[in-house]
Amino acid sequence: MKEEVQGMKGKFKEVKTEVQEKMSDLERRLSDLETRPNNFPANPEFMYSRPTVKPLTSDGLTSWTVFKTQFNVVSSTNGWTDSVKASQLVTSLRGSAAEVLQGIPADKLTDITTIGKALESRFGDSHLMKFYRTELKTRRQKPGESLQELAADVERLMSLAYAKCPLDVWESLAAQYFVDAMRDEDT
Repeated sequence: MKEEVQGMKGKFKEVKTEVQEKMSDLERRLSDLETRPNNFPANPEFMYSRPTVKPLTSDGLTSWTVFKTQFNVVSSTNGWTDSVKASQLVTSLRGSAAEVLQGIPADKLTDITTIGKALESRFGDSHLMKFYRTELKTRRQKPGESLQELAADVERLMSLAYAKCPLDVWESLAAQYFVDAMRDEDT
């Protein structure tokens, strides 16, 4: 009987050791999961691989609003954190857009909000609204320009001049500017 009890104790110790080893392994793996970045796959065999979208570049000559929209789509698709967004944004800037970084303190170059505000104030369309509104008022159909081309340009200018306008007012204004811009058949 004593031998059986001793045998059971031995087996119990073996099972206990094995359970403790598995628990330690699980704790280690859980810790790895918690510290791993969101877009880093745990095990490629078992993970769905989301396609990575390549970041764009901005030179300050193209529309900031368009670039910002595209950048937000890329960052969302790639599952970037705010710090990754900041580093990707900084490395995507060229020319005059990159020069904006000189006005940002070094400790803020990892802050997406600070970088975004600096770029918005330099390249954003908000300060150009009056310019676009004037351009809309004076816009006239060019010789050889189709109505479709005119409509597309009026829509482009409307989206720049009246970006925050309610839709019903926006549509009414767009129609009026389009009619005003149409060339008389006599001319």
